[in-house]
Amino acid sequence: MATSMKREGSLEAPTRHPLDWQSADFYDQTSLEEELERVFDICHGCRRCVSLCQSFPTLFDLVDESESMEVDGVAKDDYWKVVDHCYLCDLCYMTKCPYVPPHEWNLDFPHLMLRAKAVKYRQGNVKMRDRILTSTDTVGSLAGIPVVNGLVNAVNTNSVGRQALEAVLGVHKDARVPPYVSDTLRKSEKARVGRSAVGEPAGPTSGKVALFTTCYGNYNEPGVNADLIAVFEHSGIPVTLPEKEQCCGMPKLELGDLEAVKAAKDANIPVLKRLVDEGWDIVAMIPSCVLMFKQELPLMFPEDPDVQAVKARIFDPFEYLMLRHKHGKLNTDFKKPLGNVIYQASCHQRVQNIGQKTREVLALVPDTTVEIIERCSGHDGTYAVKKEFYASAMKIVRPVAGRVEKAAPDHFGSDCPMAGAHIAHALGKDGEQRHPLSLLRMAYGL
Repeated sequence: MATSMKREGSLEAPTRHPLDWQSADFYDQTSLEEELERVFDICHGCRRCVSLCQSFPTLFDLVDESESMEVDGVAKDDYWKVVDHCYLCDLCYMTKCPYVPPHEWNLDFPHLMLRAKAVKYRQGNVKMRDRILTSTDTVGSLAGIPVVNGLVNAVNTNSVGRQALEAVLGVHKDARVPPYVSDTLRKSEKARVGRSAVGEPAGPTSGKVALFTTCYGNYNEPGVNADLIAVFEHSGIPVTLPEKEQCCGMPKLELGDLEAVKAAKDANIPVLKRLVDEGWDIVAMIPSCVLMFKQELPLMFPEDPDVQAVKARIFDPFEYLMLRHKHGKLNTDFKKPLGNVIYQASCHQRVQNIGQKTREVLALVPDTTVEIIERCSGHDGTYAVKKEFYASAMKIVRPVAGRVEKAAPDHFGSDCPMAGAHIAHALGKDGEQRHPLSLLRMAYGL
């Protein structure tokens, strides 16, 4: 009699199934809990992901401390402790798990956590703080009003103000929170909106780009976007801005508010699709925003041709520059060496499967050595500032900060400016981090 053998792991490339977020079963709690128990049991028997984030140690502690020392001994209510620690970095799926599709166990831990977050959100079990922190456009617009801007930044940098913020909103008093600017990138570069330009195609690139400024790059650190514009145009790549844009939707995705993600998609995709039709490629300096258009929206809306069209034309900035370099179209007339550079590769850049493009570009600068840290910073977008998760975020970043400290580099940072700032915060060197785009501008002498 033939027997069916279960494969232990898989050597095949992982595949991602669309997210069936509009089905009734997706939000059924009984069905969800059954799938959580199935997946948690597999994870408990494997434990390869224990070092990635706090979700897995939380799960394994719950199992080991239960009466049966198996998943069936863990209370269903405690499953949410695992869910709350997941910030959808995707590293378990892309770099560790041997049971992802096409393996027959069909394990997609991040999307299961997303499903659980969506169920939790639909049930109304969400803190007001989390609704506020993920409303990035609203917060940024209000904090950018000139008469409000100074007050917000003063509160965020004052110990008494931070204690009040922790008491009222649950933002940890010691967490690094970014400053807000009144002179946003879209204000200072408004002349770029609607410009016409001719690009020089090279390989898959058109040679002209539309910069999706992102909430963070518009309201918090517009200087990095200014560096991007300077670097790209120095290599003969004209830059325009979309006529309008909203948050990409990643913060709301991590909250489980999938209807808000759809609303963001409905606002952004038509604008970006028109730019694509006009021959513009799209770049964004926040890896999470690029990933949103490259992966999450296409998986949520697999039948939407406009979403797929934008997916095909959006690039990480260093991915774009390296594609240009391979066809001899990158300006390599660098004026200044960078010395020793160490940087953290953002999780949401790594899971784009584009390779180490930031390292490759920076390594073109003469008399420059580049060391890459492929380990999570623990920041996420809001995780590291929340009172209940701050200690975990600092635990996760500690090995990264230790690597930086040991290297004693001339420059350090991250592809994600928020992660770079979190690393600097862990080192007690707030403000000393440098984004790789800023380093590239420095090397050009611009």
